[in-house]
Amino acid sequence: MTQALSDRSALDPLLANGWTLVQGRDAIQKSFRFKTFTQAWGWMTQMAIQAEKLNHHPEWFNVYNRVDVVLTTHDCDGLSDLDVKLAGRMDAAA
Repeated sequence: MTQALSDRSALDPLLANGWTLVQGRDAIQKSFRFKTFTQAWGWMTQMAIQAEKLNHHPEWFNVYNRVDVVLTTHDCDGLSDLDVKLAGRMDAAA
């Protein structure tokens, strides 16, 4: 079982970069926008590979050039280091 995030200050750089806390859940969310559907889909493909490497999968939704992402760790029913790592990789690739 994955451990809950022990140091909440690890969220600070993510929150400063556009991630927000999800009301009513221990989760973070962000909406990514790209120039085209193909760029959005390509980014999702890259992030699917990263998620698989971490064995940590996002909740996400795509419409045309927008990808809405919610990260939480179901094993610990809240945020974990995996969410921080995946969010950082998403930001770096966007």
